Amino acid sequence: MSIFILSLSFIFGLIIGSFLNVCIYRIPAGKSVVWPPSSCGSCGAKIKWYDNAPVISWLVLRGRCRACGAGISLQYPAVELFTAVITALFVWRFGLSAWTPCVLFALYCLITLSVIDMRTFIIPDRFSLGLIAFGLAVSFLNPAFSGGTASEFLSSLAGGALGFFGMWAVALTGTFLFKKDAMGGGDIKLMGAIGALSGAGGVVNALIISSFAGIFYFGVLVLLRRPLDNGTTIPFGPFLSFALMVNLLYPNFILMF
Repeated sequence: MSIFILSLSFIFGLIIGSFLNVCIYRIPAGKSVVWPPSSCGSCGAKIKWYDNAPVISWLVLRGRCRACGAGISLQYPAVELFTAVITALFVWRFGLSAWTPCVLFALYCLITLSVIDMRTFIIPDRFSLGLIAFGLAVSFLNPAFSGGTASEFLSSLAGGALGFFGMWAVALTGTFLFKKDAMGGGDIKLMGAIGALSGAGGVVNALIISSFAGIFYFGVLVLLRRPLDNGTTIPFGPFLSFALMVNLLYPNFILMF
């Protein structure tokens, strides 16, 4: 893979990341993601085109609105930069194949739903259920599956069913043991998407990876001396999304302990 192609991929990822920030802000609010143009959340001033360059504009403006001086969240350049890195990484991994735009679309959905979940503790159905349908539709291109078209579709369907109903069973068990909802419906649907996109083995991977990621997250909170009590709510979508990203980067890799 040439440096030129990877550079273009990185720039493309920066641009997409800027759009994902719009989606992250507007979708939970029920607003259109295409109109009106971007504006400051504090003063409402429209953002000029020269202040809309991914990452660079945030650095030039020192994280503040040009019109009113209000702070602009670090989330914006962070999402843009992360999307750019992920885009270049997966283009390097899969090249300019038919699968590449499919996996990038799934990754962009995962980034968006993860930040929305962190902000609102909700995973919109358009992402979780949408990724299940998408995984089934592109199963014949997915390197995680092999065989004829029917076999690939059935493998994706079986993985989706295992992910959804397996996580549903875990949620029911947690609710019974802890006498309260242990897991949101969005997490259950997202696990279905993990199975549809990475198969039954990917579901096993996701449970292992997301569990360790959650433990690491709790450890960081303890080190930072953040309060943890029985009412603490942790968005699990980002951990599941990270696990699916690993599955997509390394298809058919099953963690063994």
